[in-house]
Amino acid sequence: MMSVLGVALLGLALLSRTAVAFVPVGPGTSSHVNMTATALLQQVSEACQAVADAAGYGFQPTGSSPEELVQACLGPTAIGMVSGAKFHSALQEIYTQNGLIDRDFIDSDPHHFNSEAFLEGRSLILEGMAAIKANVRNENFQAARETLGRVLHTLQDFYSHSNWVELGNSEPYINLIRPDLPLDNLADVNTPTCRDCEKGPCTNSILPEILEKKKLTSGYMGVFFSAKPQGKCSHGGPGDLTSTTVPRGGINKDERRLDNVAVHNTAVSLATIASVQLIEDIRFAVGDKNFLRMMGIARSSVVCFVIDTTGSMSDDIAEARSVVNKLIDSKKGTQDEPSEYILVPFNDPDFGPATRTSDPDKMKDVIAKLQPRGGGDIPEMCLSGLQLALTTAPSSSYIYVFTDAIAKDIELKDTIIALIRRTKSTVSFFMTGSSRRRRRSPTTATFNDYKDMALASGGQAIEVSKKQLPGATGIISDTATSALVTVLQRAGNPGAQETFTFVLDESLQNITIYITASGIIFTLINPAGVSQSNTEANGKLGIIQTVGNLRRIRLNAAHQSGPWKISMKSDQPYTVKVTGQSIITFIYNFVEMFEGPHPGYAVLSGRPKAGQPATLLLSVVGKKGPSSMTVGDISLVTVSGPEVVSNSSLTDMGSGDILVTVDAVPDGEFLVILRGKDKVSNSYFQRQSTTSMSVSKVTLQSVVASSVRPGDAFEIPFSVRTQGSGGLYSIVAKNDKDFPMSYPSSLSLTTGKYTNDTLTITPPASTPSGTDVTLTMEAKSSDGVDSNYVVLRLSVVKKITDFVQPICKVVSVLADDCPQDVSQCGPFQWELVANLTDGNGTGIESISLQQGNGTLSFTSLEAAVIQANYNASCCSQIVEFTAVDKVGNVGKCYHSIVRSGSPPALTLSLPLWLCLLMILY
Repeated sequence: MMSVLGVALLGLALLSRTAVAFVPVGPGTSSHVNMTATALLQQVSEACQAVADAAGYGFQPTGSSPEELVQACLGPTAIGMVSGAKFHSALQEIYTQNGLIDRDFIDSDPHHFNSEAFLEGRSLILEGMAAIKANVRNENFQAARETLGRVLHTLQDFYSHSNWVELGNSEPYINLIRPDLPLDNLADVNTPTCRDCEKGPCTNSILPEILEKKKLTSGYMGVFFSAKPQGKCSHGGPGDLTSTTVPRGGINKDERRLDNVAVHNTAVSLATIASVQLIEDIRFAVGDKNFLRMMGIARSSVVCFVIDTTGSMSDDIAEARSVVNKLIDSKKGTQDEPSEYILVPFNDPDFGPATRTSDPDKMKDVIAKLQPRGGGDIPEMCLSGLQLALTTAPSSSYIYVFTDAIAKDIELKDTIIALIRRTKSTVSFFMTGSSRRRRRSPTTATFNDYKDMALASGGQAIEVSKKQLPGATGIISDTATSALVTVLQRAGNPGAQETFTFVLDESLQNITIYITASGIIFTLINPAGVSQSNTEANGKLGIIQTVGNLRRIRLNAAHQSGPWKISMKSDQPYTVKVTGQSIITFIYNFVEMFEGPHPGYAVLSGRPKAGQPATLLLSVVGKKGPSSMTVGDISLVTVSGPEVVSNSSLTDMGSGDILVTVDAVPDGEFLVILRGKDKVSNSYFQRQSTTSMSVSKVTLQSVVASSVRPGDAFEIPFSVRTQGSGGLYSIVAKNDKDFPMSYPSSLSLTTGKYTNDTLTITPPASTPSGTDVTLTMEAKSSDGVDSNYVVLRLSVVKKITDFVQPICKVVSVLADDCPQDVSQCGPFQWELVANLTDGNGTGIESISLQQGNGTLSFTSLEAAVIQANYNASCCSQIVEFTAVDKVGNVGKCYHSIVRSGSPPALTLSLPLWLCLLMILY
C-alpha cells in the first residue's frame, strides 16, 4: 500500500508542473484534477492488487498507460483486446463533476468551506458519501461517480480555504469524513480572525490569538456582495468582493505564489491525502470488485436486450434466447465476455422489470423463463421498455430491441433520442412485423421511427421475416466485443450515387461493414484498386451476407491498410457503417466555458448552441497512452446528404486531452471524426463517433443540488432561453421511475432572456435507498421546429441515523514464537483474536482482509459480538481488516508485530509505473 508520505511526496511532485491549484480543468491549471487523479489511481491500483491476490495472479502492468493498467487489472488469463476507454470515461466524469462545483455552486459557502460554513460543508461530504455507497450497492455507478467528483471538490477546498494548514496541522482533518467525531474549536461569528492587509501580499494576516487557541476559521467569500462580519478574514482574490472590506486581503491558498509556497504546497498535499482517505473509505465499504466496476474497469461492453413479449413473438423470443446462450458460451473466459447482461421485456400495457446481472447463468435462466403472452392490439410499449434500458444500462452500452409491432408510446421518441445522446449508447432494432401489423395502428407511429432512433445512436434498423431473423442476429456477436471502434458511419439519400472514403490502419481487427437498405448497389475498393461488388458473395475482399435489408461484409483477415472506398446507389434511404476492434479510440463531450473566480469547462447536457462555435473536450486513447499517437485533425461531418466537413482548431490540454473549437457547425445532424497517426504501428488511422448531434437556439439549464429523501417533495429549478423566435414553448418532463412530478406545461419566452420555473418530484416513501432516477426535461417551440433538453440524475437516499463505525478490540496476540531475526521467519506462525461490535447500529454486514498474507475467519455476522481470528506466517507482520455495517460505516482493525529496531519482512513502495501514470494526469 502507498504510504501517506508517498502520497504527500507525489502531490508535491505534481505541483512542480503547475503554478496553480484548487481550480478546474484548463491549460496548465489542472490541480483539482491532479489531486483527484492521484487519489483515484492509487486506490484503483490497490483494488487491482487485492483482486489479483485473491484470484492468485500477479498484478504487473507492462507500462504506464491506463490501457496497460486495465489489462493488468483484468488478469493475464483472458485473451483478446482491452480498451481503456471506459476507465478514461469514468475518470473524466469524476473530474468534470469536480470542476462543476465552481460553476453550479459558485456562491455556495458550504460547497467550498467558505465563510466558516464548516458544519454545512461536512454535511455535504457525509451526505455525498452515503449516497455514493448506496448507489454502488444498487449498481448505479454513474450516479456514484458524479457524486464522488462533487464531494472531492468540497473536501479539497477545505485545505485551501481554511486555516487548517496555518494552525500547523500536518495530517488531514479526519473528522470531515467521520460523522461520529465532532468538529471542535470553531471560531464563532463574533470572533475576529484577521488583521487588515491594506497592501498585499500578506503572509500572516490571521490574528495571533486565533493561531494560539487553535481556532478553525475560513475566509468569507462574496461573489455578488462585499459585506462580511466585523473582523473576519476574506477568501481573497479578484473574484471576492469582501476582500476590499476591512480587514482586507485574503487567506486562500488556491494559487502558488512566491509568498505562500510552503502553505500552498502543504494544502495540496493534505487535500490529496484526504482524497485518498475518502475514496478508501468508499472502497472498503463497497468492496474492491464493485469499486473497480464504478471506475469503469471491466471486460467487454454491457449487452442489453429489450424484447417484445406479445403472443406473436414466440419465434423472436426463441431466437433471442438462442443468441444469448451462444453469446455466453462462445465468449466465456475471453476479454470479449460481456461484463453485464440486461433484459427488459415489454408488452401492453406493461414493461419491465429490468433484470441486470453479471452472472451469465442467471441471464440464461431469466431469458429461458421469458414467455409470449397477450397482445391483441398492434402497438406495444416499446419505447417505455427502451427508456428503462437506456437508464438502467451504463453509458456506451449496446442495446438490441426485438419487436414485430410499432410503438404505442411514440410520445417518448424525443426522450429516447435525448437519452441516446446523453448516454452514447447504440440501439439496434430487429423488426419482424408483417405489413398488416404495420398498417393497423391507431397511432401515428411507424417503423421509420425505429430507423430514426437507430440512426441517432449509430445502430442498425434491420427488417427481416421471422424465418430470416437467425441470419441477422450475428450482428449481436459482432458488437458484443471488447475494444469495438467505428471507422465510418453515414446515411445516404435515394437516387444519388455516393462514394465514401475511409482509412483502415494496422491496429484494426475483425473489420465489418454493415449496410441497411433494400435494392442497393455497391462496390468496395481497397487501396490497391482491387474491387468487389454487391453481387459477389465471396469475393477478393471479403464475405457478403445478405438477410432482409441487411448487408454484412466481413473483410478478409489480410486486409490492406490505407484509404478504402465504397460507392453506393439505392432507390431507398440507406446507412453504411464500418467497425473493427482496436485499442485506438477517443472519448469526447461537447462543452462550454464558464467564467467566475475559477473558470473552467462544463459538459453540455443538451445540444450545443446554434449560431456560435461548438467546443469539444476530447481524449485520445491508445495502447501506450496519448504520447504514442499524433492527432492530425478533428472535424464535424454531416450524417446524411452531401458531405459537409467543418474543420476545427485544436488546443493541447496535456495528458492526451484536446480542446476542439469548431467555428462553422454543419446544419442538421453531424458526427465527430478524428484522424491521426499511430506511432506504434507507423500507421494512419481514422475514428468516428456513433451518436449524432445537432445544434439548437433553445437553452435549457438545471442542476440537482443534493440527494432526495424518500417521501419528500424535491424542487428542481430550471431556466429556459431562446435565441430564436419568442412565444409559447412546451415543457415535457419524464422520469424512468414514473415518480409523481409537477411542472408548468408551457412557458412564454422572450428572445434572449431566461425564464425561470421549478419542477417538483416526489419519490414514494417506500423508495429503497440508493435508487437512481433519470429525469429528462425538454423545451420545444410551438411549431415543433426547435427544441433542447436536459438529462438529470437524482439519488434517493434515506436519512442515516447510524453514524458509528464498527469497533474492533484486539483480545489476544500470540507472536512469541516469531524470531527477532526476520530472515528466519519462514517456519513460524502468529495469531490474533479480536472482537468486533456495532453497538446500537445497523449491524455488521461484511468483514474483509485488507492487508496481510494470512487467513482471516470470523463467527456469525448475526451475533452481537463477532470474533475474528487471524493466522499468518511470522514473515507477514502486519494485518489490517475492515468491518462494514449495513449503511456503509467502515471500522478498521490494525495490528503489527514488527519489533522495535526490526523492519518488516516486506516493505511495499509506490511502483514506478503508477508514479508515471499519475504524472500523466
